[in-house]
Amino acid sequence: MHPCRSLPIALLVAVATVLAGCATTSTGGGTRGNIASRDKAATLDRLYEQFWQEGLELNPLQATFQGDARYNDELPNLLSADYRKRTHDFNARWLKKVQALGPAGLDGQDLISYEIFVHDAGYALQGEQFPGWMLPVNQFYNFANLAATLGSGNGAQPFRTVRDYDNWRKRAAQLPAIFDQAIANMREGVAKGVVQPRALMDRVVPQLDALIRDKPEDTLFWTPVKTMPPSFSDADKARITADYRELIAQQLTPAYRRLRDYIANDYMAHTRASVGVAALPNGAAWYAWNARQGTTTDLTPAQIHQTGLDEVARVQGELRKVMQQAGYKGSLQEFFRFMRSDRRFAYKNDGAILSRYRDIGARVSAALPKLFSPLPRASLEIQPVEPYRAATVPAGEYQGPSADGKRPGVFYVNTSDVPRRRTWEAEDLFLHEAIPGHHVQVALQQELIGLPKFRRNGGETAFAEGWGLYAESLGKELGMYQDPYDYAGYLLNSLWRATRLVVDTGLHAQGWSRERALQYMLDNTAGTPAEANAEIERYLAIPGQALAYKIGELKIEALRTRAEQALGPKFDLRQFHAQVLKDGSVPLDVLDAKIDRWIKAQQAATPAATAPPASKTATAPAQ
Repeated sequence: MHPCRSLPIALLVAVATVLAGCATTSTGGGTRGNIASRDKAATLDRLYEQFWQEGLELNPLQATFQGDARYNDELPNLLSADYRKRTHDFNARWLKKVQALGPAGLDGQDLISYEIFVHDAGYALQGEQFPGWMLPVNQFYNFANLAATLGSGNGAQPFRTVRDYDNWRKRAAQLPAIFDQAIANMREGVAKGVVQPRALMDRVVPQLDALIRDKPEDTLFWTPVKTMPPSFSDADKARITADYRELIAQQLTPAYRRLRDYIANDYMAHTRASVGVAALPNGAAWYAWNARQGTTTDLTPAQIHQTGLDEVARVQGELRKVMQQAGYKGSLQEFFRFMRSDRRFAYKNDGAILSRYRDIGARVSAALPKLFSPLPRASLEIQPVEPYRAATVPAGEYQGPSADGKRPGVFYVNTSDVPRRRTWEAEDLFLHEAIPGHHVQVALQQELIGLPKFRRNGGETAFAEGWGLYAESLGKELGMYQDPYDYAGYLLNSLWRATRLVVDTGLHAQGWSRERALQYMLDNTAGTPAEANAEIERYLAIPGQALAYKIGELKIEALRTRAEQALGPKFDLRQFHAQVLKDGSVPLDVLDAKIDRWIKAQQAATPAATAPPASKTATAPAQ
């Protein structure tokens, strides 16, 4: 699982692709004190609801991704100057309304909601100084790919009823204007020296070529026509078929060709040989903002770079201890190759892979109540990835349970390509993706009710992925990592995340070349050249995003240490975990403040009030 940091405010200026696949929910308890405080909280709740509804009108794609079908036929020009102005006015107006009430007298969830709203709105407005709109296309995020996903029926756009089909026809008719706006924005970027690296755009043209076909019937946009429900009348089928043929042939395909030809024949000549954001006008400040947004902290790129160097050195030191424990005599680089290639870490068959994960699930579930209370009510199933999508899915991924708890969470294990799988990755991967990682966090969020929609439908990558990495670190406390090579597997993954801090900041703030970044990753991790290249291209396309993972983990670990030192014998790990998770996904600075408040409350509490909670019998069973 790769939860999104779906800022419902900042997202209004984006393409909204980051919302695909995200539907996290959050809440928790909290008392409302005197009448004035209750009245203020109630007023804020009304404002948040009005803000949310107006936001969906402003960005109909966001509504679609949230399952709200009211605006499925609408698509404003999200890349236009007029839309940026409307979005600025929207964000500034709502921030002013909320800040006019202020946080005084708020506590519990009301205070956290206020802090998150102000935090996210502030970041959205700060980011307007940086002309990201001049860079509307890269190989990871661009409107052409988003449109193909929506129009193929493989995304959030529904194709179940005749009205659904008509909605997409009306929405898709607006795409050519957005594509033409993307070209205009890139032209302005060329004039002002704000252009993409050549290394990224070389990947884009083949993506567009794959979507352009001479016949409408050969495009992805024809898929809904081929899969039209049999319940449609013959007249509706005939009309929809004719409408879609005209739409694709006369509007969509020409728009795709214009975008492709501009990039290949004009824009490509103006792309830059440099790779980092710092090479762009005001690039240092731009990347610093990206780093703050990605980590939801005030850490500077220089601080993050040094943190990464320190963490790489620390983890490599731990690996050397494991090598000594296992009796391995070679160098660290030789150990990397040994871990990748030695046959002792291979599985015999796909059944052995699934069996190993199910055994791990049973052992972790049995140990979970020692560290967690409460536990989620939703159960977890372990299933193999379906064959039709196995080639594009990593070793494991998580799908959250339904909000009503009727559908369990699922940890999907990729049992295909058996020679690529390694036994030592299993324990670490299960702890991250399933229990106590994403399943415990997401399922607990979905069991909480009553928060404003901007929180229920939002999420922070730094929190969610930081929790996933922190969950990996709990392995020994949960009885895992008994084999030194399993522990080495955890350390290898931790090392990979640590190098992200060094390489991302190196590329964008330290003037590193792509070659230097690649060599650093090959020298310091067990990754292959192909894996390292793919990571670097991700950092170039989404500067600062990859910083969130390790920074989130380190923040949670630091807060645990702070609480242990401050509370001494009063500290209870189950209570700490409950405090971290009980309010859902929050920015790290908000998490820091709320844990500080909890520590002070624990210090002031009587011994009876701080007794460890009773252990729950539920164990989020893996099946």
